[in-house]
Amino acid sequence: MELKEILAISGQPGLYKYVAQSTRGVIVESLADGRRMNASAASKVSALTEISMFTEGDDIPLADVFTRIYEHTNGAQTISHKETPERLKEAFAEVLPEYDRDRVHVSDIKKCFSWYNTLVAAGFTKFELPSAPGEEAAETE
Repeated sequence: MELKEILAISGQPGLYKYVAQSTRGVIVESLADGRRMNASAASKVSALTEISMFTEGDDIPLADVFTRIYEHTNGAQTISHKETPERLKEAFAEVLPEYDRDRVHVSDIKKCFSWYNTLVAAGFTKFELPSAPGEEAAETE
């Protein structure tokens, strides 16, 4: 399972693994309990590889934020998304000190920590973005 197969669905809690295309949307499987459902074509479905966090400089892909959290926690789960807003901001600043405090809200930090913990519980250890076409060929030459 790769990070590009993991989806967030607007209005639905948790994360989902892409299973297949259906006539009315996509079939997904919950990482939390393994239940399958159809995410309708009207739902806003985002792959985690397409999401990034605002920083004071360039935006950072969520995969890189997850990698920083993983290194910071030595592969363990991080704090709960149910902590106080002050504690969440403090913990997030330890991992990503350059995050944009005006545009990154507590709700975004909660999602980040919740999603990270879900992924680690599902066995993720590498949070890599898919390589662009042609990159692999250039690396092997």
